[in-house]
Amino acid sequence: MNDGKVREVVVIGAGPAGYTAAIYLGRARFKPLLLTGSKAGGQLMLTTRVENFPGFKEGIMGPDLMEEMRIQAEKFEAEIKMQEVTRVDLRSKVKKVWTGEKEYRARTVIVATGAEARMLNKGEEKFLGKGVSTCAVCDAAFFKEKTVFVVGGGDTAMEDALALTRFVKSATVIHRRNELRASKIMQERVLGNNKIRILWDTEVVGVGGESKLEKIKIRNVKDGKEEDLMAEGLFLAIGHAPVSEFLKGQVDLDEKGYLITNLVRDGVENKKVWLGGFPTQTSVEGVFGAGDVVDARYKQAVTAAGMGCMAALDAGKFLTESVVA
Repeated sequence: MNDGKVREVVVIGAGPAGYTAAIYLGRARFKPLLLTGSKAGGQLMLTTRVENFPGFKEGIMGPDLMEEMRIQAEKFEAEIKMQEVTRVDLRSKVKKVWTGEKEYRARTVIVATGAEARMLNKGEEKFLGKGVSTCAVCDAAFFKEKTVFVVGGGDTAMEDALALTRFVKSATVIHRRNELRASKIMQERVLGNNKIRILWDTEVVGVGGESKLEKIKIRNVKDGKEEDLMAEGLFLAIGHAPVSEFLKGQVDLDEKGYLITNLVRDGVENKKVWLGGFPTQTSVEGVFGAGDVVDARYKQAVTAAGMGCMAALDAGKFLTESVVA
């Protein structure tokens, strides 16, 4: 069932990238339809105070920032529906997007569905923003002189541990294996830092606390011995999963599921496309990507917002040139 309209643009996803795209498109009078899904606001809805988004000298709560973006998008006549996209048909000139039985049609589509941090699924979800974090760069300053733990063994975990040492009393890396997966140079930096220790062959099997994180339970994977540790912070650095399952077979994705655009392929910027064309366009004409569903590297609210702006400008240019043609 469709509503009989062929819109200029549908934006899928409502984090910083999706809202920013809707704001730009709305101001340009393209009257975008924004399909937020059930998790409008993205990962920022799980954070507390955001201090690294420009324009808020005292910081702003993550949900409040997303609410301000939503209101701004509506001010410029973006049509916002809290509906989950279940499938798409992007191959034809007129794109089709379904939310259950409801069908929407548009000349262009911007995918800004973001990525979800991988969790341990040990009950830590209830402590997100209350001692548990998935972004050390974002939240390190809130853990001054505290005892914190980082879960993971790759470059991201090493980067998180190093970023935390500027603030915390101590940082302990918890890794399931007896050797790190991180690059050699990152390993050397971590192993040479006296504020960081590593628990080898260890996994987190539980978390505890009342209103905030207070302790974690660890287990040695070799002998099965368990131990409770007092913890004031737990940082998960075990990867992100882009929200792109519904795009399979429609547009090109890399081996991890990230959306491939003209600008970013395998996490590497293709600077040649800056001079012309549509940097944020995917493998399908008229379909653009923005935010963490594209960006496997930076994963910041401000970079997602910037990419949302880029995708909106590209979609607007595409629509304008299509009319002229």
